[in-house]
Amino acid sequence: MRAKLTINSRAFSKQAKASVAKNNKAVIEKNLKLNSGELVSSKIEKMKKEMISEFLNLPITREIMGGPTASNSSGTLGGYGNLFSFIGFDSGSNPIDPIVRLLDQTTYNFSNLSPRGVMKLTITLPSAKDIFGVTPLPWAPGISWAQRMEVGLSGLGQYLDKHSDKSRSGAGLQSKNKIRSGTFRNTSYISTFIKRWSKKFLRIEKSLI
Repeated sequence: MRAKLTINSRAFSKQAKASVAKNNKAVIEKNLKLNSGELVSSKIEKMKKEMISEFLNLPITREIMGGPTASNSSGTLGGYGNLFSFIGFDSGSNPIDPIVRLLDQTTYNFSNLSPRGVMKLTITLPSAKDIFGVTPLPWAPGISWAQRMEVGLSGLGQYLDKHSDKSRSGAGLQSKNKIRSGTFRNTSYISTFIKRWSKKFLRIEKSLI
């Protein structure tokens, strides 16, 4: 399922209106511009790159990309250990890749001209649900680790940040007994990120000529 954003606009330039009237999507894409003169298609592609760049710089994303030796820069574990080993990702894996691939699949489509002279620009980006679907916990496939960053993840009291050949990640173990105090600190992540970028894409409507 996708989160679809539809932008309606009748305020096109004469050149764009002529293209719309011909119902030639390829021509429309080459002519429809923002009031700054930038092509709408170029703007969307630029925003997509900015969206991915911002995601890669989120504290949780950066910490996980840092692997089993990273510090808990996100603060979710109270500064102890790191998310990569706590979640139990396989050593050498990149759990962030599936999310980046989804974000990179953000697309846009120009509709044909309606009888009322309106054309729609639909921008489709992954929903939070889509992302939760490609981020399973290594030891519980039915649960999304990305979603758990927002609602909480148990086991911090049994988590031991220690190198071990028995560890999936190579640097984290789960004890049968509670060995330390502290609870996981929920934080905003995917849901907030997608909502923010949905609003950003919608602002394109206000910039159309």
